Amino acid sequence: MSSQKFDSGKAPEPVGAYPHARKVGNLLFLSGVGPRERGTKKIPGVELDADGNILSYDIEAQCHSVFKNIRYILEDSGSSWDNIVDVTVFLTNMKDDFKTYNRLYAEYFKDNQPCRTTLEINCLPTPIGIELKVIATI
Repeated sequence: MSSQKFDSGKAPEPVGAYPHARKVGNLLFLSGVGPRERGTKKIPGVELDADGNILSYDIEAQCHSVFKNIRYILEDSGSSWDNIVDVTVFLTNMKDDFKTYNRLYAEYFKDNQPCRTTLEINCLPTPIGIELKVIATI
């Protein structure tokens, strides 16, 4: 089965050799999406020290930014938010961040409720607290 790669001109540049999304059949698989902003290393809600260590972060600001980036990738790939069928969420601090993330997730997915898995991991490739892996129809 053939596949097609997609890269969004609005979402942050990948931090490795991978596309933003890949279409196989009528499914669209998004690579992990974090809260960074395109064209900069700025991460909404994150304060870093001179060595790049996290001094403080706002998980709410990061969630809003991740959801915005996912929407950009979906739309630039010919899909939409309502077509999301599965979400895997990676949090670096489940104890402190799950309640806020879960509240925002419920707001964003009020009308479309995809399957969801939430995992705690000890770190992500950049100094972020959340990343989502999404599957949608197209």
